[in-house]
Amino acid sequence: MGAEKPENNLWRRLVSEGTGESALWNELLLPEAKRNEQLAFSPLAAPRLALGIETIYEGYLVHYGSSRLFSPGDPNLALLLGDRLYAHGLVHVSAVGSVAVVADLATLLELCARLQAERKPGDGALWAAAISRLGQGGLSDPGNAFLDSGDDEPLLRMAREAAGNESVERALAIHADMFQNTH
Repeated sequence: MGAEKPENNLWRRLVSEGTGESALWNELLLPEAKRNEQLAFSPLAAPRLALGIETIYEGYLVHYGSSRLFSPGDPNLALLLGDRLYAHGLVHVSAVGSVAVVADLATLLELCARLQAERKPGDGALWAAAISRLGQGGLSDPGNAFLDSGDDEPLLRMAREAAGNESVERALAIHADMFQNTH
């Protein structure tokens, strides 16, 4: 029997950390056979940040897309669960000890919330640029320019320079799948 893939442990941790604390978490969790355990944006960042990134991204999916792990149904439950996932993810990211990483994630979530409120497309470019450059800052100006212009190419260029074209395209394809039937 071979060694377990690191992402399998990530998914097990993400699921199990909430099940012991929250009846809501257990109630809304999809059966294992129906879960989509594809890593989206965490492969663009340092592996030590993967659990936090995927937990935060799962919260984002619960709020705005199609969750990979949960079926909240009710919008109020989706809001509560998504916020709980955001908080759980930030705890994991904070444990790495980088205020700059937390600041970059806060900027990302603020820009994405504005984008969603304005019902504009292109959040994948924001995610790719932010996650591929976590801890380096510099997302606010190009992110705001993108919100004003709709031109995501500067953000995608940032992401590709940091993480490579193939990795960014893979992350964007997974992200698009999570939003395919939501808008």
